[in-house]
Amino acid sequence: MLENLLSAWAAGSVPRCEMFINGRWTRGSSQSLVTVENPANEQIIAEVAEGTVDDAEAALDAARRAQPAWAALPPIERGRMVGALADLVRDNAEMLARIVVAEQGKPIDQARGEIGATEMFLRFAAESARRIEGDIMPSDFVNEEIWIRRVPFGVVVGLTAWNYPAALAARKLGPALVAGNSFVLKGHELTPLSGLALAALSERVGFPAGVINVVTGGGRTVGQSLVTSPHSSLITMTGSTRAGREIYAAGAPLLKVVRLELGGKAPFIVMDDADLDAAVESAMIARFTNCGQICTCNERMYLHRSIADEFLEKFVAKTKALRIGDPLTSPDLGPKISAPEVDKIDQIVDRSIAEGAEVLLRGGALHEGDFAKGHWYAPTILVAPHNRVHAMQQEIFGPVVPVMPFDDFEEALSLANESSYGLSAYVYTQSFKRLMRLTDGLNFGEVYFNRTCGELVQGFHTGWGQSGLGGEDGKYGLDGYFRKKTTYVNWA
Repeated sequence: MLENLLSAWAAGSVPRCEMFINGRWTRGSSQSLVTVENPANEQIIAEVAEGTVDDAEAALDAARRAQPAWAALPPIERGRMVGALADLVRDNAEMLARIVVAEQGKPIDQARGEIGATEMFLRFAAESARRIEGDIMPSDFVNEEIWIRRVPFGVVVGLTAWNYPAALAARKLGPALVAGNSFVLKGHELTPLSGLALAALSERVGFPAGVINVVTGGGRTVGQSLVTSPHSSLITMTGSTRAGREIYAAGAPLLKVVRLELGGKAPFIVMDDADLDAAVESAMIARFTNCGQICTCNERMYLHRSIADEFLEKFVAKTKALRIGDPLTSPDLGPKISAPEVDKIDQIVDRSIAEGAEVLLRGGALHEGDFAKGHWYAPTILVAPHNRVHAMQQEIFGPVVPVMPFDDFEEALSLANESSYGLSAYVYTQSFKRLMRLTDGLNFGEVYFNRTCGELVQGFHTGWGQSGLGGEDGKYGLDGYFRKKTTYVNWA
């Protein structure tokens, strides 16, 4: 499948891609196809099977039948197969990166980084196979013990966002499989190819039929069916807060276990004692990587008034120097994912200006010359007069950053916490006392001190408030793919 995609593109043709259900490739029950667009030039790069409710049920049924035998394998055997999949991701990294570029639009060097993360997520999960633990504790009665075991849920459904289509799939797939669950993946309809590519590699590994299934189609049809079916036991989703609320509500009638990694509005706080050059560089990376399409992005900056002018002078100069262009030429910024996303950003900027925001740098939507085709947006910097300006509260998910000055530590903490989101936050300070105070006081699940974005596989990526439920990565992320079973053992 990987080679067929790239050879078709090289020949100037549009490949057709099927779903992967029960170890077989299938067009699905409707036989219909939907197109996938390259966001850099609006060319159609693939036709993908348009899944239906029947296809979702077929995938869930295959996963349900395959799961008991998969769970019966020793964890080390499950881990071995997940590790073999990581090996194939490594060996096919360049092809996978080019698929990410074609369907998602991030620059090729960043796409290679995403595929490196894809391998790492799988590798860490595979290495965790010998770390599955339980508990034995004494009872209140003679000749009795209490055993608490971690056991798989059964069928896990993974719903992933379009901004990191390969890495987000692997982030869920690896630990779910090592835990003994079978898996049904539905990637976002804008970026279905990366998930299908992982299915093709899993086929080479030789996973039992039905253990890994990948379906394509709409969120309100296929996705809804996967969530509401009695055959799915755990739903793990990465996406917008709006979509997360809908999934949470859809799973409620059957009391589904739902894990949601949703939007963010990360504050970037720079204190008066910060290393300004390091803070500026970090702020650039945390705002403009992947064209600002990361849930942990620097979404709003709070600058101590005494250093604000110097910081902004450096930040604006570096922003003006960013290169925008063809993702295959390794620019700083590629395109946005779609035209509606460009329109959304424009609306946020226009509303914020109407609310009193000052334009420090206005890039905006690009539609001419080299940018006549594609979904392009140039960096924009706003200075907000207060914290209720739309750009300070609404997740932007693009190369726009609003800025506010503050006067003292307590004001910075208060402004940062004035948000319904609680995923990530950034702080630059040399004061250990301030660091500890902010560690306690910031209402966010993930805080970066004196470093830029980029969570690690052994950490725990979790959001508070409107940023989600549960979390991913590390031992705590793996634990989320188990449920607990308690056994009272009496040998009297």
